[in-house]
Amino acid sequence: MSAVATALLATSGLAAEYTLKFSHVVSPNTPKGKAAEFFEKRLEELSGGRIDVQIYPSSQLYNDSAVLKALTLNSVQMAAPSFSKFGKIVPQLALFDLPFLFNDMDHLHRVQDGEVGKKLKGLVTAKGYVALSFWDNGFKQLSSSKKALINPSDAEGQKFRIMSSKVLEAQFHAVGANPQMMPFSEVYSGLQQGVIDAAENPISNIWTKKFHEVQKYLTISNHGYLGYLVVMSKKFWESLPKDLQKNVAQAMNEATEKERIWAKELNDEQFGLIKDYAKSTGKLEIFELTPEQRASWKKAVSKIYPEFYDNNLIGKDLIEGALNTK
Repeated sequence: MSAVATALLATSGLAAEYTLKFSHVVSPNTPKGKAAEFFEKRLEELSGGRIDVQIYPSSQLYNDSAVLKALTLNSVQMAAPSFSKFGKIVPQLALFDLPFLFNDMDHLHRVQDGEVGKKLKGLVTAKGYVALSFWDNGFKQLSSSKKALINPSDAEGQKFRIMSSKVLEAQFHAVGANPQMMPFSEVYSGLQQGVIDAAENPISNIWTKKFHEVQKYLTISNHGYLGYLVVMSKKFWESLPKDLQKNVAQAMNEATEKERIWAKELNDEQFGLIKDYAKSTGKLEIFELTPEQRASWKKAVSKIYPEFYDNNLIGKDLIEGALNTK
């Protein structure tokens, strides 16, 4: 009875020495949301209840734009913003925007888990955060209502929605397309009304925002990557003794493995639903690039890489490091 009572006390938060608030912007049933909950359970176990982890999903505390400031104030202790939110702080994270830099998801993870990932996390940590891990959203795919995007020349003259990014501007200029910056909230109506012809999105965005219903063609290109960087308040991290820092690192490594699995499962499931829609309605054609077509796209857009060799943009060492990661 005594042992049970002690265990309950240890995991209830009553005996916690530290409180870790983890703020994120998505719902609990997403890969990020589920990984956050796994992290909560695992860290509380590993720390014997000394750390009480509290998850705040769906922007209950902060949106991604405000959370980085909140971390510096230690108002919240952990967050997982998308890479784009670090643009002004660590522009080198635009590495992941570079088109056709990664051969596949395994190559991408080797880059993130290797020297290049270590350097990127170091750049973030130098700005007053503690960068813990990269979490997946997924690779981006090309869609259009004007013309199927199979060869680079197919993009010529098409108006592509992009988020604010010098890399994405250069990417579409390289194939003769017209990049148009547009808020994400306006993309569906923009595609529907023909203000823009085309877009690039991960499968999760295409399915949940119903972009497949206002596009005629979808190309599985896997040309760029969207992800999240899990960061911690530096003040909170430094307040933890070494043994609890090790617990945080272990729980985060395990949560990262889970998140990657869940992200792939969701991507596969939602792509299946898009294929079902295409088959049942006949309103969407889906193409998957062959190795030869992919090589043609890579040749056309990789010429932009040297534009970002400057260390204040991305850096030649990071770009070549990613390309050379085995």
